[in-house]
This record gives sequence, C-alpha cells and structure tokens, in this order.
Amino acid sequence: MNSETTGNTMRLKGDLSLFSVILFGLAYISPGIVVTIFGVVAATSGGVAPTAFAVATLAMVLTGLSYAKMARAVPGSGSVYTYARKMLDSRIGFLSGWAMLLDYFFIPMVGWLITAIYFNAQFPDIPKWVWLIVSVGITTAINVFGMKLADRVNKVLMFIALGSLVLFATLCVVFLGKHGSSAPATDALWNSGTSIGAVTAAAAIAAYSFLGFDALSTLGEETRGGARTIGRGIVGCVIAAGAIFIVLSFVMQLVHPGALFTDVDAAAYHLKVQVGGETYAEIINFVTIAGSIASCIALQASAARLMYVMGRDGVLPKAVFGRLSATTGTPVNNLLLTAAAGVIAMKLDLTTATSFINFGAFLGFAVVNVCVIAHLVREHRHGRTLNLFSYLVMPVIGGAVSVYLLTRLGDVALQIGGVWLAIGVVYLAVLTKGFRRPAPEMTFDDDTVATDRVTA
Repeated sequence: MNSETTGNTMRLKGDLSLFSVILFGLAYISPGIVVTIFGVVAATSGGVAPTAFAVATLAMVLTGLSYAKMARAVPGSGSVYTYARKMLDSRIGFLSGWAMLLDYFFIPMVGWLITAIYFNAQFPDIPKWVWLIVSVGITTAINVFGMKLADRVNKVLMFIALGSLVLFATLCVVFLGKHGSSAPATDALWNSGTSIGAVTAAAAIAAYSFLGFDALSTLGEETRGGARTIGRGIVGCVIAAGAIFIVLSFVMQLVHPGALFTDVDAAAYHLKVQVGGETYAEIINFVTIAGSIASCIALQASAARLMYVMGRDGVLPKAVFGRLSATTGTPVNNLLLTAAAGVIAMKLDLTTATSFINFGAFLGFAVVNVCVIAHLVREHRHGRTLNLFSYLVMPVIGGAVSVYLLTRLGDVALQIGGVWLAIGVVYLAVLTKGFRRPAPEMTFDDDTVATDRVTA
C-alpha cells in the first residue's frame, strides 16, 4: 500500500492502472485453478465441464456487476464492508466485514499451503513446512515494501503463470490435431450423460474458482481513476477469468471426453502427462509455483487492507489494525498477522484449510447484491431514477445464486462460518452497547482518502 503524507494526514496514492487492477484480480483468482479442479467439475457435470464453467461465469458476472455499481456509488477501500455500512446500516456493515474477514484472513493461508505443496512435489526431500515458511516470508517481505513492488513482481509472475496456461492449451490442441478426440466436440458442451441438475451442481463447484475477484474493491484508493477503474476492473477480471476457464476446460474435455477418471483429484496431472510427457508435467509444476506466489502476494495485500480499513474505522482495535508504517506506508501489523495465520497451515490439510474461506465469500456476495437494491431505493427517494433491470432484477438473481452457493457448502464450512458470525454478533453487541448505537464509522473527504494521523 503506497501512501503520501500531507500535513498530519496519510493519503493512499493512486498508482494502479486498469491493466494492473485486472492482473491483480486474476492473481486473486489464480486462473490455473481451472486445471486443478477440472476432473471434479467434469465428473460432476457428466462430462460437460466448459458448460458448467459458462454457467458459473454468468452467475459471477451478475455479482461482479453489482460490485462495479457499488464501487462507483461508494468509492474507497473496504469491499462489501464499506458498501453495507453506507447502504444498509453500520452494524450490518460490521457483520458483513466480519464475515468477509474470515474469508480474507484465511485465503492467504490456503494460497501459501498450495504453494508449499507444489514446492514439496518439486523438491520432496525438503519438508512441506519449510516451504510454507519460505512462501510466507517471501510474500510478506514484498507486501511490506509497498504496492509498487508488489505490482511489478505480480506482473512478472502472472505473465509466467498465464504463459504456462497458454502452453498447456497449445499442447492440448496439438495433441488433438495428431490424435483427434474419441467423441464429437459437441459432447463437451452437452451429451446424453448430463442434465440440468448435474450442470448446476458442477457450476456451484466451478464458482469457487472465481473467489477473490471482489478483493479488487479494496484497492479503490490506490487506483488511477478510482471507482470508475475499479468497476471496470472487477467486471473485466471476471470476464477474463471466465474466458480462460471455459476455453481451457473445453480443450481438456476434448482430450479426455466424458466424466470417468481413474483419479478425479489427479486428473490434471494425468492430462499434462498425456499431452506433454513426464518431463513437461514436472517442469510445469515449477511454473505453477510462480503463479501461486503471485496469488499469495495479492491475497495477503487484500487481507491486510480490509483489516486496515476496519481498524481505521475503529471497529477493530485501531492501535493494532489501523496503523500504517511511516517508512513504507504499508499496514505492517496486519501483514504480520496474516503471515502468522499462514503458519497455522502446517497443522492443516488443504481440504480443511479451504473450508474456512467459502462461508464469508458467498455471504458477502449476497450482501453486495442487497446493497445495490438498497442504493436503488435511496436514489428513488431522492427523485433519481435508475434502470430497474440493472439495479433490481440482476442483483436479485445474483443474490439468489449467492445464497444457493452458500447452501451448497459442506457442514464443516457452515459450522465454522456460523461460529465465527456468532462471535461477531457478540463483539458487535459489546462495541455498540447492546446494539443501541451505530458501529464506529470513518468520515471520508471528497477524495475518499483517510485522514488519520500516522502513528507507526
């Protein structure tokens, strides 16, 4: 997070372009996830993975458009937390931010764990926990020194990761040119073994691939063009990710038609061996590490920003969470806290770690769609007319899809999310003296910049 000081105020500088914002969004999402979960989506959908990804993309675009509307209506950092407190109520905003905090706080942990798994697969003689510490250390150091450095490193690593996906897609096409597909191309989109129920169930799984695009809204104070750029970046990121997912899953489905796999979880590796050989499969694993590190940089930066905004507003202890370093202009305390949480991953497997993040994400998606409707009502009260299809029908559909995805989560995720939300309710009760007063709120000026004194 870059900043500039004016008098006694700390201002966040707008350094990021639209291109940088979209690349950061892709890093949050980590496009290579489509290769990792292809087997599961194909098996669940009945062998029409690209159709499932297309349905998921449409659903995420609806919520992405709602985020874009809110980024314009309520510019500044803070994500759904800021939108809900401005459009609904400060206490609802707090609970929305609290739920999203579960998502944001543990997403970097999952990213670091995945990176450590990739490292361990490449260098099995070195324990996974060592690679975990190395991954946490690298990304934390980059983020401590500010957004400009993180942006440069992220661009390099993301180009490497995206290049590896292009290479994989090319190898799939070359393989198909030599050997053809054992089934018609149309079977990859729809066949006798699938159904609407199977596709929607697979789309619910595929939608997990998009988690993280909403984090772009936390960069509103650091982007050239502010809210306008953030809105375009969010929608552009979702569309770009969806296009990557659909195209890659289509060629993969052609290489391996149908829904039957020897090992669903290892389907991606077997496909890499099939189209490129053992050596390629091993090399591409290292390239995947680069993309994973880029994802971790973006995820940790976003988590630290959300905690900073909540600390700046006083809904989290300001002395800990609402401070920026006078040297680097970054929320060092928050970066170190997320790093400490990442170390917890030494005791967790990937399935357990991943279950932490989904509850807050889908709840946040539902709330931001409600915020768009609330914005419509507010504008109507002030005599301003907004498009009903865009500000009512679309967010209703987006919200319904988000609630549906929330109900599709496993019992562990729902239990952890429920307990976390209950703790938030208790904390809010204490903070607001039994809900009798609003949660603390920060006052933004016309440039949507914080005016807190630097206390680092």
